[in-house]
Amino acid sequence: MSCGALFTLGSIEAIRPVFWMVMGGFIFLYAWRLSRRSERWTARLLVAGALMLAFGYTFVLPMYEAGVLERFAEQRRHYHGSAATALAWNVVKITVMNFGWLVFGAGMALHAGLVRLPVRKPQPVPATQPNPMQTPRPTHELAA
Repeated sequence: MSCGALFTLGSIEAIRPVFWMVMGGFIFLYAWRLSRRSERWTARLLVAGALMLAFGYTFVLPMYEAGVLERFAEQRRHYHGSAATALAWNVVKITVMNFGWLVFGAGMALHAGLVRLPVRKPQPVPATQPNPMQTPRPTHELAA
């Protein structure tokens, strides 16, 4: 009996996509729970960055590892699919992962208090001014 298949299942190459999926899910759950105690923009940045990272880690990177999405390389001249499709998925991967970490990190910095957003104080709303044509005349003008 060969144990080669058992060792292949336990190899780092086989576990890496599962780790990415679990990590993407936990990043999203962590940001979701953290955003409950955050202010408006902090929560929005945390959840938006976590959604981008979760999409990248749970779908895009495992699909690259499985060979469903073809890797883009300028040196390759032959693609099984379309070179434009490979380039488009590469742009999606780079955009989602880089902007995801940037937005998530900005949300974490705001939540930790490293950066403060300027808070605008609410301006008092002025009472509407009456139309000067409809203002009542003073009583001393009416008597004359």
